[in-house]
Amino acid sequence: MVEQLVQSQNTFFATQRTKEVHFRKQYLKRLQQEILAQEDAICDAIYADFKKPRFESLATETQLVLAELRHAIKKVEEWSRPTSVAPSWTNFPSKEWIQPEPFGKVLIMAPWNYPFMLTISPLIGALAAGNTAVLKPSELSPHTSAIISAIVQKVFPPEYVAVVEGGVEVSTQLLAEKWEYIFFTGSTQVGKIVYKAAAEHLTPVTLELGGKNPCIVDRTANVSLAAKRIAWGKFINAGQTCIAPDYILVHYTQKEAFVEALKAQITTFYGQDSKQSADFARITTEKHYQGLKAMLEGQRILFGGHCDDGQRFVEPTLVDEPDWGSPLMEGEIFGPILPIISYETEEELHRNLSRYEKPLAFYVFSSDKRFQKRMMAQYPFGGGTINDTVVHISNKDLPFGGVGNSGIGGYHGKHSFDLFSHKKSLVRRGTWLDVPMRYAPYKIPIRWVKKFKHLF
Repeated sequence: MVEQLVQSQNTFFATQRTKEVHFRKQYLKRLQQEILAQEDAICDAIYADFKKPRFESLATETQLVLAELRHAIKKVEEWSRPTSVAPSWTNFPSKEWIQPEPFGKVLIMAPWNYPFMLTISPLIGALAAGNTAVLKPSELSPHTSAIISAIVQKVFPPEYVAVVEGGVEVSTQLLAEKWEYIFFTGSTQVGKIVYKAAAEHLTPVTLELGGKNPCIVDRTANVSLAAKRIAWGKFINAGQTCIAPDYILVHYTQKEAFVEALKAQITTFYGQDSKQSADFARITTEKHYQGLKAMLEGQRILFGGHCDDGQRFVEPTLVDEPDWGSPLMEGEIFGPILPIISYETEEELHRNLSRYEKPLAFYVFSSDKRFQKRMMAQYPFGGGTINDTVVHISNKDLPFGGVGNSGIGGYHGKHSFDLFSHKKSLVRRGTWLDVPMRYAPYKIPIRWVKKFKHLF
């Protein structure tokens, strides 16, 4: 089945139809209309998978996708135009330009934490750029995968866009095929597998991975505002967000006030019993739920800590000064558990930040602009925010992506179009002049050749 699907997309791409901007725009509009018609059903499917609140499903899944679609539909003609560049004197007379063109068939592999948005958002960029696509949604969010499949089948012929559902075996089959581009969102561990498979065919990739995202609260921070914004960014989607703050580094003079403010904000958001809150999601998979429970063993709990096996519920939890070698601090938590660690000097802060690979996100809460500037300049990371969390993802003009272990490539808005486009360099030479000095036998003095650098 997979082999036949790949062949059908090869055949369809060879017809050149996807290179027609009108064709791309037509199908982007059809996708937009179907998502609008199915928005309630999409939210219901996400809720069935892990009880994600409707507000969060709308705000962080369907509405983000619809915003991307509206932008792509409006701009795809502009993005697709050739871009002229200044001609080189060595090519005179000439016209020189860059022409974006699609790669061909694209494989998009999506995760379970934002199962709709992280499947459809990259698809928009792939289609706007003129590619065909095969989507592999996560089998761990089956209700959402099913509605994605239904939407795609209604909007697209399978030789243009298709959905392949299934588990690891299906993913392995897909990765064994030759693609012109692979876009993967998920863990660093699986990302390495995808990268290795892509290397067999020299296939370019985008890897949207994760990391241990630090959040610094310095001595000059507005503690109450920091607590509110950190609690929101950490506990939305029950902490299952790749750019959520993973751990807090708070100046020791602020720690007590910050912890109390954080407790108050969590209670304000979710009530005295967050399990009864309609605004707090559940952990998507049993395996991940059990892993989060294990991380809490032996920790000093400042707040929360309760779990419910029947619901895969983990309460918003604050952990006091965990050991750096504990399971909680070894890798990305990806759940509603927030370690709080104090520091005294900037040197100590640097030692702690240097323990990990380059993160996907980096957050600083401070009123000291010089401190803000030092932190943002000194440390490598995918994207960051000063005095807030997560919100940098909302600007379509900012590329979203990681660096090093947290990923390769960035997308959103025009960055998505550029990601899925090859930039073809083109030169058209005039025929009315042909300077003979470049041809053998070479008669131009060597001292003149050494001045050619001024012509390039």
